[in-house]
Amino acid sequence: MDEGGRPAAVRTPAPMPAPAVTETVSLPVWLAVAAGGLALWAILDRLLIPGVRWFFRRRVNRMIDELNTRLDLQIPAFHQTRRRLLIERLTYDPGVMESIERRAQESRVPREVLVREVERYAREIVPSFNPYLYFRIGYHLARRTVQLLYRVRMGYSDDRALSEIEPNASVVFVMNHRSNMDYVIVAYFAAQRSALSYAVGEWARIWPLQALIRSLGAYFVRRDSRNPLYRQVLARYVQAATAAGVVQAVYPEGGLSRDGRLRRPKLGLISYMVSGFDPEGERDLVFVPVGINYDRVLEDRTLVRERDPETAVPRSRTFIALTLLGFVCRQAGLRLRGRWHRFGYACVNFGTPISMRSYTRRRGIDFRSLAPPARFEAVERLGGELLDAIAAAVPVLPVSLVATVFVHHPERPMSELEVKARAQSLIDDLERRGAYVHIARADRDYAVAVGLRTLALRHFVEESAGLYRSRGGESEMLRYYANSIEHFLRGRQLPDA
Repeated sequence: MDEGGRPAAVRTPAPMPAPAVTETVSLPVWLAVAAGGLALWAILDRLLIPGVRWFFRRRVNRMIDELNTRLDLQIPAFHQTRRRLLIERLTYDPGVMESIERRAQESRVPREVLVREVERYAREIVPSFNPYLYFRIGYHLARRTVQLLYRVRMGYSDDRALSEIEPNASVVFVMNHRSNMDYVIVAYFAAQRSALSYAVGEWARIWPLQALIRSLGAYFVRRDSRNPLYRQVLARYVQAATAAGVVQAVYPEGGLSRDGRLRRPKLGLISYMVSGFDPEGERDLVFVPVGINYDRVLEDRTLVRERDPETAVPRSRTFIALTLLGFVCRQAGLRLRGRWHRFGYACVNFGTPISMRSYTRRRGIDFRSLAPPARFEAVERLGGELLDAIAAAVPVLPVSLVATVFVHHPERPMSELEVKARAQSLIDDLERRGAYVHIARADRDYAVAVGLRTLALRHFVEESAGLYRSRGGESEMLRYYANSIEHFLRGRQLPDA
């Protein structure tokens, strides 16, 4: 209390000054590096990467516009769509969603699980086309490779009919499958017309090859899959690409020929294409038959060996890689010694296009409205016609020509003059039957000599005292090359000299 009887004021002590923070907080080096890395990634993700993507997307679009001014078949907008968006469209496609619902009811598998399964299939199938990689790098590598290995020739091309294809048509090149070099050679020849999208088997799904193949516009196919959900996803992708005008290349045989002959067609991809084709729509569907042949198929011995059940054992990837490395080393050794020769001629023919709009109108059919059994029969008939057109386009080359002579006279020794005389008669007969015979340097005598020399260098035929005969143990190899043109002579007597 103060002197006046009032309560005295309570004095609050002055606050103490806060002590200065002088201690150092230490962090482990790994944590500091991780934090710095995350910060750097955040800066890149939010600021730099979008700008870089925009820059390169702008350059790619400008390049596509420039390419479309000179290509016969333009690159469609489908190839300019982001891969992520294509995957989402395919995953949630109405037809695919119906298959998911049906599968969920039949198998009692949760719908969300099936959606994730479909998305995995979509990621596996959908390509990521890079026009710069395709035209600036891939084309030049393809040109150098094929010109290094072969004397590459364009046999004939029905340019008039090809020029009459509607500009917005969906074009599909259908071809025989002789070698894995087919992809390179046909892409090399077709690069002046457009970019090709191939269906590639599972053999190529290895790193880094699969990323490269996707960038070139190819899509992967599980050839023998019986999964209906996978087949539906694949079907919808093929139909979407066809409807968008993507130029595709298909091997109706489904795989490499093991005996040199054309195989029975597997028409799954073609069936998907025609099943969604509208004859009255704005976009026609055109099949272009392509025939290809080689004087030497790089995989010939492997393919022939696979026909023998005793030797057709599965090979590991290591074995395949070592075999390839050994082949490359042998060829390099021959080149260093000045004894290396290119592998003869490789020739491609482009036949007369088959318009599905004209085909369906002529036969009064619409594949979309046919019941499954009737559609199957209609696709089989179409496949037979396509295979006949491909067979007619296969070129006759020197090795296949001379191999045919030895196959039809396996035990008879022949002089070089006799071989040439028989081959000359065979050329006349083949040309009468409409086959394209590639006459090297427009000189029949030289062409036959090239074929005979190649067979002798590979020890398929042997020479003794000026006489040639097929070498023991190599009859299957001779037959393999003769079979590539055997369909022109089927059921006919081989002309004699």
